[in-house]
Amino acid sequence: MLNLKLRKIVTGILIGTMVFALAGCGNSAKDSKNETTKDDTATEETAKADEELEKISFVLDWTPNTNHTGLYVAQKMGYFKEAGLSVEIVQPPEDGAEMLVASGDAQFGVSFQDSMVPSLIGDDKLPITAVAAVLQHNTSGIISRKGEGMDKPKGLEGKKYATWDLPIEKATIQSVMEAEGGDFSKVELIPSTVTDEVSALKSKNVDAIWVFYGWAGIATKVAGLETDYFAFKDIDPVFDYYTPVIIGNNDYLANNADKAKAFLSAVAKGYEYAIENPEEAADILLEYAPELDKELVVESQKYMAEQYKAEVEQWGYIDPTRWNGFYNWLNENKLVDEEIPENTGFSNDYLEAAK
Repeated sequence: MLNLKLRKIVTGILIGTMVFALAGCGNSAKDSKNETTKDDTATEETAKADEELEKISFVLDWTPNTNHTGLYVAQKMGYFKEAGLSVEIVQPPEDGAEMLVASGDAQFGVSFQDSMVPSLIGDDKLPITAVAAVLQHNTSGIISRKGEGMDKPKGLEGKKYATWDLPIEKATIQSVMEAEGGDFSKVELIPSTVTDEVSALKSKNVDAIWVFYGWAGIATKVAGLETDYFAFKDIDPVFDYYTPVIIGNNDYLANNADKAKAFLSAVAKGYEYAIENPEEAADILLEYAPELDKELVVESQKYMAEQYKAEVEQWGYIDPTRWNGFYNWLNENKLVDEEIPENTGFSNDYLEAAK
């Protein structure tokens, strides 16, 4: 009797436990189904929201580097999305960012005031406009091995210079040399597109290279290579032109002015962040371009933080006097097939007013 009674009690407990367990499973399954439905709904809402964002394609001038950090910060920090934009950052085609922007396949891209020249004049001019300066000043110049006399332009006499063999390039070097009593005809021009300045200088294949100091100059410091350097703008202010710049497609700018302003406002926020937080900005760039050397990126970013705006209040501002000054120099020295009119090729109209 005792065993039978015990079995009945145990059986009752087991049945009760199973009922509660089944009820729990039912509730759990129901909760799980509700959660799945919620997740699916949230995903659908996010996808729908993303579909409603204005799609913009931005083409770089080269592989990612610290010229571009503000763009990647704006992507990472959600500044583009906040502005109602979905931005795709793409690599340039062989014929350059200018052609892709001009065709309308990209709405914005990176160019340089000097390399924009063929796009602004003649029968083959392109519908592009510079709408923001990435850096406020021209940080390019000539770098050489330290102590070999090339810390001044005249010192290039008798030395091997790696040239792209471009008329504006050679005229620039001739001008700064002559300003200090040098003779450009005595420079040994070595046709070469140097992609590793440290190796080129160490090997002594060339003696002097035109570089953008914020990347190649910093690379020599990181590598422990002692160098001499002079900046073109320090020899003659006419060479303090804008390089690089963000260009836009003219039709897009005319028909989508508000979107263009929203885009540049988000980009400006990205560069402002990079100015205030260079090391964090470097980490963001490295997320998008992990193949880059971390030490170089961090050191370059610290340098660039001082260059994005320099002394001006508004990131991206293009000074008409400096812009026109360089093109007037080209006109005066007959370096263009036809004269470039003043105020050609740039606009500050799409920049958000400085606060």
